[in-house]
Amino acid sequence: MAAQGFPVAVTCRVVGVSRSGFYDWVGREPSARSVQDAQLLELVQWSHGRSRGTYGAPRVHADLTMERGVSCGKKRVARLMRAAGIRGVCHQRKRRGWKPLPAPHDDLVKRQFTAQAPNRVWFCDITQHRARDGWVYCAAVIDAYSRLVVGWSIGDHLRSELVVDALEMARWQRKPAPGTIVHSDRGAQYTSWIFGHRLREAGLLGSMGKVASSVDNALIESFWSSMQAELLDRQSWTSRVQLASAMFEWIEGWYNPERRHSSLGMVSPAHFEQLDNNVMVAA
Repeated sequence: MAAQGFPVAVTCRVVGVSRSGFYDWVGREPSARSVQDAQLLELVQWSHGRSRGTYGAPRVHADLTMERGVSCGKKRVARLMRAAGIRGVCHQRKRRGWKPLPAPHDDLVKRQFTAQAPNRVWFCDITQHRARDGWVYCAAVIDAYSRLVVGWSIGDHLRSELVVDALEMARWQRKPAPGTIVHSDRGAQYTSWIFGHRLREAGLLGSMGKVASSVDNALIESFWSSMQAELLDRQSWTSRVQLASAMFEWIEGWYNPERRHSSLGMVSPAHFEQLDNNVMVAA
């Protein structure tokens, strides 16, 4: 008898085991631990597939314990994922050597990326990605309280209307009281007259970080980073229509209602808000 082309006797002699020990191992029933690992691995694969192949061990563990009621440790989940070659999607950090320029306007947020109640602080920004037939731009407004995308706009241009439409969607859905802080970078769209006019008209307070400093807008930069790693960079986009549809579906079909957020106790933004009866949204 041969094992992978080598005689069993020769193989056993090289690795230093007896032939009887080898045959005993071959015929032995799997241990209870091995059986449990195999069953758990199936659930791990279910969670990873459900996350569109994006979850790493922490979110998979949260999925299993919170969604399926499975009792297991994070390290065990990480070990099974590593052995099975299952990996989450993470963003590759870039090193930058420049320093941000001084800010000419007040920053009302000062890198405080949490809020004690909904509609206290909103963060705004724009991202872009290329399809074969051109660029697609997405503006978003995120509530610092729940990390929910409360307003968004997708288009093939970078005119001020793009960010105004996202703001108007957020206003319509949330109906914020006067005094809500709307924080952004110093892009031309956010310094435009029309955007400032809409803020003043609604009684909202504009806030801006330093020039060229993504750290001052880190909450929404983290959101874009997740979209980039989990959606945009995972395939080539044949058309702007396809890319725009994917952005829309990722926000409304996955991120808001389903994607577990580490800063929210591993629940989705929508679920987090469902736990708070004080959140007011449009019917």
